[in-house]
Amino acid sequence: MPAILNAAKTNALALLIAIAWMTTASAQVKPEQAIGYRKAAYHVIVWNWSPLAGMVRGSIPYDKANFERNAKRIAQIAPALLEGFPAGSDKGAATEALPAIWQNWADFQSKMKSFETESAALAKVSKTGDFDRVKLQFAKVGAACKSCHETYKAE
Repeated sequence: MPAILNAAKTNALALLIAIAWMTTASAQVKPEQAIGYRKAAYHVIVWNWSPLAGMVRGSIPYDKANFERNAKRIAQIAPALLEGFPAGSDKGAATEALPAIWQNWADFQSKMKSFETESAALAKVSKTGDFDRVKLQFAKVGAACKSCHETYKAE
């Protein structure tokens, strides 16, 4: 009988945590919070992207382990980017996000999904150590970035 009570308590606690999380997740964030979140995420991506670019361009030696690690980090962060663009976060603190994001949300979402997909593919191909394939996939990730920046980022 005590095992059943412990299981019920555990299930109830898990349900309360889930409800609290859903309430917090759905709470309206201030534009400054969203802008700060996405800027931080992009800073981490650039931090990891820069050495990859150096390796691909030949300005620093190719290091499979470092390339793989950085590509994995980018792929892990990519799916979290979109949540940094809630409605209303085009106003507030300085942002380079253009209002076109929220006017063309489906297209923006599609471009962000492309970045996620291509980043995941880069993380996967980086494990092979096949530098020619790595360079090709790196270019695809770069193209995904560029397609979004051209339309949705003030430069």
